[in-house]
Amino acid sequence: MLIDKECVGCIINQSVKVANAINASKSLSDELTSTVELMSKEFSHESSPPEIASYVYEKMAQIANKIDLYDELKESSTKKALSFTPILKEKLSNSQNRLLTATKMAVAGNVIDLAAAVEFDLEEELEKIFHTEFADSNFDIFEEKLQNAKTVLVIGDNVGEHIFDYMFVEELKKLYPKAHFSYMVRGCPIINDVTMKEAKEAGFDKLCELVDSGVNTPGFTYDRANKHSRELFDSVDLIISKGMGNYECMSPSHRKNICFLLKVKCSVVANSLKKKIGDIVCKLV
Repeated sequence: MLIDKECVGCIINQSVKVANAINASKSLSDELTSTVELMSKEFSHESSPPEIASYVYEKMAQIANKIDLYDELKESSTKKALSFTPILKEKLSNSQNRLLTATKMAVAGNVIDLAAAVEFDLEEELEKIFHTEFADSNFDIFEEKLQNAKTVLVIGDNVGEHIFDYMFVEELKKLYPKAHFSYMVRGCPIINDVTMKEAKEAGFDKLCELVDSGVNTPGFTYDRANKHSRELFDSVDLIISKGMGNYECMSPSHRKNICFLLKVKCSVVANSLKKKIGDIVCKLV
Protein backbone atom coordinates (compact mmCIF):
# COMPACT_ATOMS: atom_id res chain seq x y z
CA MET A 1 0.00 0.00 0.00
CA LEU A 2 1.22 3.49 -0.82
CA ILE A 3 0.78 6.36 1.59
CA ASP A 4 -2.57 8.15 1.40
CA LYS A 5 -3.23 11.81 2.23
CA GLU A 6 -5.07 10.64 5.37
CA CYS A 7 -1.89 8.88 6.51
CA VAL A 8 -0.03 12.20 6.70
CA GLY A 9 -2.24 13.60 9.47
CA CYS A 10 -2.05 10.30 11.32
CA ILE A 11 1.75 10.26 11.24
CA ILE A 12 1.93 13.89 12.41
CA ASN A 13 -0.42 13.03 15.28
CA GLN A 14 1.94 10.26 16.35
CA SER A 15 4.42 12.95 17.41
CA VAL A 16 1.90 13.97 20.06
CA LYS A 17 1.56 10.35 21.23
CA VAL A 18 5.33 10.05 21.47
CA ALA A 19 5.58 13.28 23.46
CA ASN A 20 2.98 11.98 25.91
CA ALA A 21 4.70 8.60 26.17
CA ILE A 22 8.06 10.10 27.13
CA ASN A 23 6.56 12.86 29.31
CA ALA A 24 8.17 15.47 27.09
CA SER A 25 8.42 19.10 28.12
CA LYS A 26 6.39 21.60 26.12
CA SER A 27 9.46 22.71 24.20
CA LEU A 28 10.42 19.13 23.31
CA SER A 29 6.82 18.30 22.42
CA ASP A 30 6.63 21.34 20.14
CA GLU A 31 9.95 20.41 18.52
CA LEU A 32 8.76 16.87 17.83
CA THR A 33 5.53 18.03 16.22
CA SER A 34 7.06 20.86 14.21
CA THR A 35 9.81 18.54 12.93
CA VAL A 36 7.34 15.90 11.79
CA GLU A 37 5.12 18.55 10.20
CA LEU A 38 8.15 19.81 8.27
CA MET A 39 9.10 16.27 7.24
CA SER A 40 5.53 15.63 6.06
CA LYS A 41 5.98 18.16 3.27
CA GLU A 42 8.61 15.84 1.76
CA PHE A 43 6.83 12.49 2.26
CA SER A 44 7.22 10.30 -0.81
CA HIS A 45 3.87 9.11 -2.14
CA GLU A 46 5.70 6.16 -3.68
CA SER A 47 6.34 4.72 -0.21
CA SER A 48 4.18 2.73 2.20
CA PRO A 49 3.05 4.29 5.51
CA PRO A 50 5.44 2.02 7.51
CA GLU A 51 8.39 3.13 5.35
CA ILE A 52 7.53 6.79 6.01
CA ALA A 53 7.10 6.02 9.72
CA SER A 54 10.63 4.59 9.90
CA TYR A 55 12.15 7.95 8.92
CA VAL A 56 9.85 9.89 11.23
CA TYR A 57 10.50 7.70 14.27
CA GLU A 58 14.24 7.67 13.67
CA LYS A 59 14.20 11.48 13.69
CA MET A 60 11.99 11.67 16.79
CA ALA A 61 14.29 9.23 18.62
CA GLN A 62 17.28 11.47 17.78
CA ILE A 63 15.49 14.58 19.03
CA ALA A 64 14.36 12.88 22.24
CA ASN A 65 17.77 11.19 22.69
CA LYS A 66 15.99 7.92 23.36
CA ILE A 67 16.51 4.65 21.46
CA ASP A 68 13.15 3.07 22.32
CA LEU A 69 10.48 5.74 22.53
CA TYR A 70 7.84 3.37 23.85
CA ASP A 71 9.88 1.14 26.18
CA GLU A 72 7.80 1.87 29.28
CA LEU A 73 4.48 1.49 27.47
CA LYS A 74 5.65 -1.77 25.93
CA GLU A 75 6.38 -3.13 29.40
CA SER A 76 2.92 -2.16 30.64
CA SER A 77 1.28 -3.64 27.52
CA THR A 78 3.07 -6.94 28.16
CA LYS A 79 1.97 -7.03 31.80
CA LYS A 80 -1.62 -6.28 30.83
CA ALA A 81 -1.64 -8.98 28.17
CA LEU A 82 -0.15 -11.53 30.58
CA SER A 83 -2.93 -10.82 33.07
CA PHE A 84 -5.44 -12.22 30.56
CA THR A 85 -3.61 -15.47 29.79
CA PRO A 86 -5.28 -17.62 32.50
CA ILE A 87 -8.74 -16.73 31.19
CA LEU A 88 -7.69 -17.31 27.58
CA LYS A 89 -6.10 -20.68 28.39
CA GLU A 90 -9.36 -21.76 30.01
CA LYS A 91 -11.29 -20.49 27.00
CA LEU A 92 -9.03 -22.48 24.72
CA SER A 93 -9.25 -25.68 26.76
CA ASN A 94 -13.07 -25.55 26.65
CA SER A 95 -13.25 -24.72 22.95
CA GLN A 96 -14.88 -27.02 20.42
CA ASN A 97 -12.83 -25.40 17.62
CA ARG A 98 -9.40 -24.74 19.05
CA LEU A 99 -7.93 -23.31 15.84
CA LEU A 100 -10.72 -20.74 15.49
CA THR A 101 -10.46 -19.77 19.16
CA ALA A 102 -6.67 -19.43 19.00
CA THR A 103 -6.91 -17.39 15.79
CA LYS A 104 -9.44 -15.00 17.31
CA MET A 105 -7.23 -14.64 20.38
CA ALA A 106 -4.36 -13.63 18.12
CA VAL A 107 -6.55 -11.06 16.35
CA ALA A 108 -7.86 -9.67 19.65
CA GLY A 109 -4.28 -8.89 20.66
CA ASN A 110 -3.94 -6.74 17.55
CA VAL A 111 -5.84 -3.90 19.26
CA ILE A 112 -2.60 -3.06 21.15
CA ASP A 113 -1.44 -0.52 18.58
CA LEU A 114 0.04 2.80 19.69
CA ALA A 115 0.16 4.14 16.13
CA ALA A 116 -3.48 3.49 15.24
CA ALA A 117 -5.80 6.36 14.45
CA VAL A 118 -8.59 4.63 16.40
CA GLU A 119 -7.82 2.92 19.70
CA PHE A 120 -9.72 -0.02 21.20
CA ASP A 121 -9.89 -1.40 24.74
CA LEU A 122 -8.22 -4.81 25.09
CA GLU A 123 -10.51 -6.09 27.83
CA GLU A 124 -13.61 -5.10 25.87
CA GLU A 125 -12.26 -6.76 22.72
CA LEU A 126 -11.54 -10.01 24.54
CA GLU A 127 -15.09 -10.07 25.88
CA LYS A 128 -16.66 -9.89 22.43
CA ILE A 129 -14.05 -11.37 20.04
CA PHE A 130 -15.28 -14.96 20.37
CA HIS A 131 -18.81 -13.89 19.42
CA THR A 132 -17.68 -11.74 16.48
CA GLU A 133 -17.54 -13.10 12.95
CA PHE A 134 -14.65 -12.31 10.62
CA ALA A 135 -15.75 -9.58 8.22
CA ASP A 136 -13.43 -10.89 5.52
CA SER A 137 -13.10 -14.60 6.16
CA ASN A 138 -11.00 -17.16 4.38
CA PHE A 139 -10.79 -19.17 7.59
CA ASP A 140 -11.73 -22.48 5.96
CA ILE A 141 -9.01 -22.00 3.34
CA PHE A 142 -6.59 -20.92 6.09
CA GLU A 143 -7.30 -24.14 7.98
CA GLU A 144 -6.78 -26.17 4.81
CA LYS A 145 -3.45 -24.45 4.12
CA LEU A 146 -2.30 -25.20 7.68
CA GLN A 147 -3.18 -28.87 7.31
CA ASN A 148 -0.95 -29.12 4.25
CA ALA A 149 1.89 -26.81 5.31
CA LYS A 150 5.28 -28.16 6.32
CA THR A 151 6.70 -24.72 7.11
CA VAL A 152 4.80 -21.76 8.59
CA LEU A 153 6.07 -18.24 9.26
CA VAL A 154 4.20 -15.96 11.67
CA ILE A 155 5.20 -12.30 11.29
CA GLY A 156 4.61 -10.49 14.57
CA ASP A 157 3.32 -6.99 15.10
CA ASN A 158 3.01 -5.23 18.46
CA VAL A 159 4.30 -5.79 21.99
CA GLY A 160 1.54 -7.12 24.24
CA GLU A 161 -0.05 -8.64 21.18
CA HIS A 162 3.00 -10.93 21.05
CA ILE A 163 1.82 -12.63 24.25
CA PHE A 164 -1.32 -13.74 22.43
CA ASP A 165 0.85 -14.69 19.44
CA TYR A 166 2.82 -16.99 21.75
CA MET A 167 -0.36 -18.78 22.77
CA PHE A 168 -1.42 -18.90 19.11
CA VAL A 169 1.85 -20.50 17.94
CA GLU A 170 1.81 -22.84 20.94
CA GLU A 171 -1.64 -24.08 19.88
CA LEU A 172 -0.65 -24.33 16.22
CA LYS A 173 2.24 -26.59 17.21
CA LYS A 174 -0.17 -28.86 19.08
CA LEU A 175 -2.63 -29.00 16.19
CA TYR A 176 0.02 -29.41 13.48
CA PRO A 177 2.97 -31.17 15.16
CA LYS A 178 4.68 -32.10 11.88
CA ALA A 179 5.00 -28.49 10.72
CA HIS A 180 7.99 -26.23 11.43
CA PHE A 181 7.01 -22.82 12.86
CA SER A 182 8.98 -19.57 12.80
CA TYR A 183 8.17 -16.23 14.45
CA MET A 184 9.60 -13.06 12.92
CA VAL A 185 10.19 -9.74 14.71
CA ARG A 186 11.49 -6.26 13.83
CA GLY A 187 15.19 -5.52 13.60
CA CYS A 188 15.12 -2.56 15.99
CA PRO A 189 12.68 -0.61 18.20
CA ILE A 190 10.04 1.11 16.07
CA ILE A 191 6.78 2.39 17.62
CA ASN A 192 5.60 -0.46 19.93
CA ASP A 193 6.48 -3.29 17.55
CA VAL A 194 7.93 -6.53 18.91
CA THR A 195 11.71 -7.02 18.69
CA MET A 196 14.04 -9.84 19.71
CA LYS A 197 14.18 -8.44 23.24
CA GLU A 198 10.46 -8.82 23.96
CA ALA A 199 10.16 -12.07 21.99
CA LYS A 200 12.96 -13.72 23.98
CA GLU A 201 11.48 -12.48 27.25
CA ALA A 202 8.22 -14.18 26.23
CA GLY A 203 10.07 -17.43 25.45
CA PHE A 204 9.65 -17.58 21.68
CA ASP A 205 13.24 -18.78 21.29
CA LYS A 206 12.28 -21.96 23.15
CA LEU A 207 8.88 -22.33 21.45
CA CYS A 208 9.86 -22.08 17.77
CA GLU A 209 12.45 -20.64 15.43
CA LEU A 210 12.80 -16.96 16.33
CA VAL A 211 13.86 -14.70 13.47
CA ASP A 212 15.15 -11.12 13.45
CA SER A 213 13.90 -9.64 10.17
CA GLY A 214 16.42 -6.81 10.19
CA VAL A 215 13.76 -4.29 9.14
CA ASN A 216 13.45 -0.87 10.75
CA THR A 217 9.85 -0.38 9.62
CA PRO A 218 6.62 -1.07 11.57
CA GLY A 219 5.78 -3.84 9.12
CA PHE A 220 7.78 -6.39 7.11
CA THR A 221 9.38 -4.47 4.26
CA TYR A 222 10.92 -7.15 2.06
CA ASP A 223 13.55 -4.88 0.47
CA ARG A 224 14.84 -3.85 3.91
CA ALA A 225 14.96 -7.37 5.38
CA ASN A 226 18.17 -9.33 5.90
CA LYS A 227 19.08 -12.22 3.60
CA HIS A 228 17.87 -14.99 5.92
CA SER A 229 14.48 -13.33 6.41
CA ARG A 230 13.96 -12.83 2.69
CA GLU A 231 14.87 -16.45 2.00
CA LEU A 232 12.51 -17.66 4.73
CA PHE A 233 9.73 -15.39 3.48
CA ASP A 234 10.11 -16.76 -0.05
CA SER A 235 10.41 -20.43 0.88
CA VAL A 236 7.81 -21.22 3.58
CA ASP A 237 4.54 -22.87 2.63
CA LEU A 238 2.36 -20.41 4.56
CA ILE A 239 2.82 -16.92 6.01
CA ILE A 240 0.59 -15.62 8.80
CA SER A 241 0.82 -11.83 8.86
CA LYS A 242 -0.30 -10.02 12.00
CA GLY A 243 -1.62 -6.46 12.02
CA MET A 244 -2.09 -3.45 9.77
CA GLY A 245 1.57 -2.49 9.37
CA ASN A 246 2.41 -5.85 7.88
CA TYR A 247 -0.67 -5.66 5.66
CA GLU A 248 0.40 -2.22 4.42
CA CYS A 249 3.90 -3.53 3.61
CA MET A 250 2.79 -6.78 1.97
CA SER A 251 -0.23 -5.64 0.03
CA PRO A 252 0.59 -6.42 -2.69
CA SER A 253 3.35 -9.02 -2.35
CA HIS A 254 5.31 -11.00 -4.91
CA ARG A 255 4.28 -14.26 -3.27
CA LYS A 256 1.04 -16.11 -2.48
CA ASN A 257 -0.25 -17.98 0.56
CA ILE A 258 -0.20 -15.04 2.97
CA CYS A 259 -2.96 -14.98 5.58
CA PHE A 260 -3.58 -11.49 6.96
CA LEU A 261 -4.96 -11.47 10.52
CA LEU A 262 -5.86 -8.02 11.78
CA LYS A 263 -8.28 -5.60 13.36
CA VAL A 264 -9.18 -2.70 11.05
CA LYS A 265 -8.19 0.51 12.86
CA CYS A 266 -8.04 3.18 10.16
CA SER A 267 -10.06 4.30 7.16
CA VAL A 268 -7.19 3.82 4.68
CA VAL A 269 -6.85 0.11 5.49
CA ALA A 270 -10.65 -0.17 5.72
CA ASN A 271 -10.96 1.19 2.17
CA SER A 272 -8.22 -1.11 0.91
CA LEU A 273 -9.97 -4.16 2.36
CA LYS A 274 -13.46 -2.79 1.61
CA LYS A 275 -14.36 -3.20 5.27
CA LYS A 276 -15.29 -0.97 8.22
CA ILE A 277 -13.18 0.32 11.09
CA GLY A 278 -13.55 -2.21 13.90
CA ASP A 279 -13.92 -5.25 11.64
CA ILE A 280 -11.73 -8.29 12.20
CA VAL A 281 -10.17 -9.89 9.15
CA CYS A 282 -8.81 -13.31 8.18
CA LYS A 283 -7.84 -12.80 4.54
CA LEU A 284 -5.75 -15.23 2.49
CA VAL A 285 -4.07 -14.10 -0.72
